[in-house]
Amino acid sequence: TVEGRESLQKLYHLLEAKGFQALMEGVALLLDLCKTSPQLISTNIVQIYYYFVLRINDTHKKVKQQALEVLAEMIGLLEDVLNPVMIRLVGGITKNLNSKDPGVHAAA
Repeated sequence: TVEGRESLQKLYHLLEAKGFQALMEGVALLLDLCKTSPQLISTNIVQIYYYFVLRINDTHKKVKQQALEVLAEMIGLLEDVLNPVMIRLVGGITKNLNSKDPGVHAAA
């Protein structure tokens, strides 16, 4: 639908933004879309992953921590939908297990 495409464009724009606030907003929007439009997310999971993985490995600790926390919720909400990207997601999560930041480490 047009609304779905617009939501995805907004999501992609926010997830690749330069500013901290926009990145945080993008991660929050992804969680909201997982809850309200799971079919839209499942249909586009590979492309969404391309943008979202950048936030899991973000240089800003708060963005990274929020992305990891959202990922934990996404796994519960989407379950098998994540299968096409699960191996790559595990790689992104594993990198964060060595984080010296307690919030990032706990989220991973």
